[in-house]
Amino acid sequence: MLSARVRDGLNFLGKTTPKRAANALKVLGSFYYSKWTKKPVQWGVPISISFEPTTSCNLRCPECPSGLRQFTRPTGMLENKFFRDTVDQLEKELLYLIFYFQGEPYLNPAFLDMVKYASDKGIYTATSTNAHYLKDEAAKKTIESGLDRLIVSIDGTTQDVYQNYRIGGKLDKVIEGTKNIIKWKKELNSKTPHVIFQFLVVRPNEHQIEDVKKLGAEIGVDEVRFKTAQVYDYENDPNELIPTIDKYSRYKKNKNGSLKIKNLLLNHCWKLWHSCVLTWDGLVVPCCFDKDATHQLGDLKEKPFKEIWQDERYQNFRASIMRSRSEIDICANCTEGTQVWA
Repeated sequence: MLSARVRDGLNFLGKTTPKRAANALKVLGSFYYSKWTKKPVQWGVPISISFEPTTSCNLRCPECPSGLRQFTRPTGMLENKFFRDTVDQLEKELLYLIFYFQGEPYLNPAFLDMVKYASDKGIYTATSTNAHYLKDEAAKKTIESGLDRLIVSIDGTTQDVYQNYRIGGKLDKVIEGTKNIIKWKKELNSKTPHVIFQFLVVRPNEHQIEDVKKLGAEIGVDEVRFKTAQVYDYENDPNELIPTIDKYSRYKKNKNGSLKIKNLLLNHCWKLWHSCVLTWDGLVVPCCFDKDATHQLGDLKEKPFKEIWQDERYQNFRASIMRSRSEIDICANCTEGTQVWA
């Protein structure tokens, strides 16, 4: 019998068409050619995009600008028509669509309609949620939408530990919502979504790593995944959220006792070639680390996406990454591959 992770991988590969495969090869080729020549060249369009359903959130997580209400950009909801128009520009090449950037996706009333629109076009769809809105009806509609992957943030197995980071959250709602998803997958005889418990490892919850594995198995999720926590101002003011278990920390100590990120920040970035993030109001930003959209590379209200992807502003940003990535502020906390498999 195939494992759930293998089934998910085969489902993802099953979304590949000849045109999508050809585009992926173009993107990959241009990335390595750019590394070789030290000059940015882009031959394809994104393999993957992240679309932000909303900047609103019901929780107040301490390292999240949405939770802290610290955005300088406006809060709002992605409009269904605007979303469809954008997907229509990219559907033939696009393989993977992530419905998440900042905020809680299920707060957008049109969220699952947008998922279904993308799913019906054969695009692999994924989202990340705090699972507070997965009541029975929403869970059923989630399965019916064709969503391929559902990441459920669960950062504790007891309420006192969970609420330490997920401020304002209720663990019983997370568990109930996840159970609703599992129930409707069975009721509708659906293999999707692939359900992941994602555990953000911080010092207050690191003692529950084994507990969340057991909880995931009891509920019947497909996978438990551990993620390292991004902490601001880690260099001069070490944060009490940084775990003591080195495996789950993004940071390591210098000889003088200060902290630095483990990632060497080499002067290239695969994300700048194969993916990007689109905010709810149509801004194109380089990646998920640009949470406040400070590096705006284009506006979909003014230009079609494919023009933005190839224009001078985007190429200049790619060039700056290749010149000196350590000087780009949003790269300071970047650790590609920071999830740890259970």
